[in-house]
Amino acid sequence: MMGSTRQSLLISFAEKYTQLLLAIAGSVVLARLLTPEESGIYSIAAALVGLVQIVRDFGVGSYLIQERELDREKLRAALGLALAAAAAIAAVLAMASLPLAAFYSQPVLGEVLRLMALNILLLPLTATTIPCLRRQMRFGAIYTISTVQAASQLSCAVALAWLGYGCLSLAYASLLASTAGLLACLYLRPPDLPWLPSWRGTRRLLGFGACATGGNLVDELGVIAPELLIGRLLDAASVGLYGKAQGLLSLFNQAITSAVSPVVLPWYARHLREGSDVRAAYLSTVNCMTALAWPFFSFLGLMAPAAVHLLYGAQWQGAVPLIRIICLGAALYSMFSMARYLMLAMGEVAALAVLDMRAVAGRLLLLLPACLLGLNAVAWAIVAGAVWRSWLTYRQLLRLKVLAGPRLLPILGRSAVLAVLSALAPCLVLQWAAPGSKELALLAMAGGGSTLFWLIGLSLLKHELGIELLLAGQRLWGRRRNCQGR
Repeated sequence: MMGSTRQSLLISFAEKYTQLLLAIAGSVVLARLLTPEESGIYSIAAALVGLVQIVRDFGVGSYLIQERELDREKLRAALGLALAAAAAIAAVLAMASLPLAAFYSQPVLGEVLRLMALNILLLPLTATTIPCLRRQMRFGAIYTISTVQAASQLSCAVALAWLGYGCLSLAYASLLASTAGLLACLYLRPPDLPWLPSWRGTRRLLGFGACATGGNLVDELGVIAPELLIGRLLDAASVGLYGKAQGLLSLFNQAITSAVSPVVLPWYARHLREGSDVRAAYLSTVNCMTALAWPFFSFLGLMAPAAVHLLYGAQWQGAVPLIRIICLGAALYSMFSMARYLMLAMGEVAALAVLDMRAVAGRLLLLLPACLLGLNAVAWAIVAGAVWRSWLTYRQLLRLKVLAGPRLLPILGRSAVLAVLSALAPCLVLQWAAPGSKELALLAMAGGGSTLFWLIGLSLLKHELGIELLLAGQRLWGRRRNCQGR
């Protein structure tokens, strides 16, 4: 089982890194073609649509992955529910586009929302195809679909932004990406996946979907709340700055978390189906995730000015203090970032929904007064919200007898050592770099040194992640030698 899981992880990482490279290229170009206000308007629209997208999915993806016995009737019921939810959500979003545009005093926001409502209608078939591919661990097919989508979105967004379409360029690009992804799904879909929807057998799916959707909806509300509140209480330019800060912070999610999570959920589910020790599996993910996250966020916090200037330009330097503050909360919550998938695999959707509601309620109570004090206060409120959510998650894991403090402390100690070692190179570069040094040179020296110290730390600590990287390198070297031999 570990062999297939490692291969799935490698393909999933390849998929996410391809998407990441395309996303970075797009961000670098679009940051120079769009103003903070134009980026902020699209960020508000994306936040609103992200909220309704949760309802559109209605837990179909998680249900198809974790269901122990998946037959044709359940697949048809999932497709029927996905189609109905998408049609309803698209209609509501289209009707609400004008009132929302008036609420935010941004007329173009209505047009962006109507384009994104049309986009929702294209997604139901993708929403059933990709979870089935994940369940079957066919990550090569998922890699193809996601790459087609990302490349289509990038090319369309850059071309239209160059032609002066402003924030509409991003909406049209999203629509084109969904169309391209749908065509790829039609070509790569599993042969046993039904074409016709059905309402028979939806009762159980509705029960699962109601709990999963409630939790996901509340969780997404907590994620998008800063952008919605900043857009209303401050201005669109502030939303743009916050969005760029989150864009750099999300590099870890795009590069690591989003690559691991598609594999982790079916992996946890398989452990449970086969009666294996899922607790050891979860601790292993915590060990690896914090060994990656803590060094990453320490590096980003130190090198934020150079990274922002290089990627986005001088007009976005207001995002730097936000990045440095929010890094603290992101590093903390990385300890529990995989707990969501463990609870889904264990069928604890109701407990997860309650956790989400409590976490988001606390975050909103912190954000509302913070928005009146400015962006830095918003950043500290996000950190406080991460502390609150981490505490709630830890208590749930104790209840499920998955985690205990004595087992967690050695893992966190090793990750702290790796974070300190990784921060040495950026500190030395910032201390001794000549005034006026190029950002690319600073980032290259700091990044190379940080990676070297991190690898040395993995070796000295005999860390599990270091062993996995060594095995992966040996396999790649062996395959290369075999290819050369042939």
